[in-house]
Amino acid sequence: MLIKRREFLKISSLAAASFMMPNFLKAMTFDDALVPNQKILIVLQFTGGNDGLNTIIPTRNDIYFRERNKIAIRNALSLTDEAGINPALSYFKELYDNGELSVMSNVGYPDPDKSHFRSMDIWQSASKSSEYLETGWLGRYLDEECYRCEHPTQALEVDDMLSLALKGENNKAFAFKDPIRLYQTSQEKYFKSLYDHHHDDETVSYLYQTLGSTINNAGYIFEESKARKTEAAYPNSQLGKDFKTVASLIKSDINTRVYYLSVGSFDTHVNQNERQQKLFTDIDEAVKSFVADMKSNGLFEDILLMTFSEFGRRVAQNASNGTDHGTANQMFFISGGLKRKGLLNTLPDLQHLNEGDLIYSEDFRKVYATILKNWLQADSSKVLGWKNGVYDFV
Repeated sequence: MLIKRREFLKISSLAAASFMMPNFLKAMTFDDALVPNQKILIVLQFTGGNDGLNTIIPTRNDIYFRERNKIAIRNALSLTDEAGINPALSYFKELYDNGELSVMSNVGYPDPDKSHFRSMDIWQSASKSSEYLETGWLGRYLDEECYRCEHPTQALEVDDMLSLALKGENNKAFAFKDPIRLYQTSQEKYFKSLYDHHHDDETVSYLYQTLGSTINNAGYIFEESKARKTEAAYPNSQLGKDFKTVASLIKSDINTRVYYLSVGSFDTHVNQNERQQKLFTDIDEAVKSFVADMKSNGLFEDILLMTFSEFGRRVAQNASNGTDHGTANQMFFISGGLKRKGLLNTLPDLQHLNEGDLIYSEDFRKVYATILKNWLQADSSKVLGWKNGVYDFV
């Protein structure tokens, strides 16, 4: 059977939503797939370069207010005598007060790149700015861990396409936006007929293999997603729906250690405050519902939610009441199992800049090493090649 370009694209579209090792989903069918009390990591990517200075605000820094005379946040919710949080993140403030949120400021890497695509690749692959890797830090975690996993169902991304972060050399996560939509797509007669009549062909064999696995197993993901479907109320935003999907899966028997979500775009060159407020409100409401859901089910101690963005913004505002691409930024950590709470380090130094940009003080790869070693109990040196120590907040 000759495959036409149109058919190839149709297969690719379904395969992209289920980019995986062929036996990935079959492992989910084992009755004992769930490991009790396992630690779960949820990564929330702030796509587009969130402005960290208007997220955690240096409330007593004259340079901040001078350089941002029109967009400075003047009604920040107080965290300390020197720092506040954007008022649109009121639930994050509550988490902070409860000892369930930590903030790492001024996180970055040497020789920062201000391209969205390149800097995101660096963060997702945990590479140096001068090297190009085809695998992600969580994908390499799968490579190291899944060779000895009885049920290698370790990572899921709630999106239509799989991010570089979750692509390993031998193992990859599974990406889908909606279990129902994935199931409905897999049941289309065209895909079933195409798979039933295909011939082996080196150029498309992997696509056919993935197609067959998806058809055979999408129903299982769909059933698992509703087996212990959460009854908690979530906001109707896309992020709210994504967190609701994750909550249902966490309660099911799927043995998943890592979930990956994204929200954006934070590329706020124009009218930054309005855009950032809308995004923060969506994030705040979704996280509030998710944390309440996990707490009510006794799961919050074993869940760590981590946020990052590919870069921050420049210290000075631009002429369009926005900010342009910058460098260092902060990361949030939310969990009932934090060892250190609150602000983990000092606020960014606004007096000593590199041509108007922040100079990072914390390397993001040390944060990843901390998560891998202390939370996921993995060998961070093998995954990252990082041997410069870890933090102690988890």
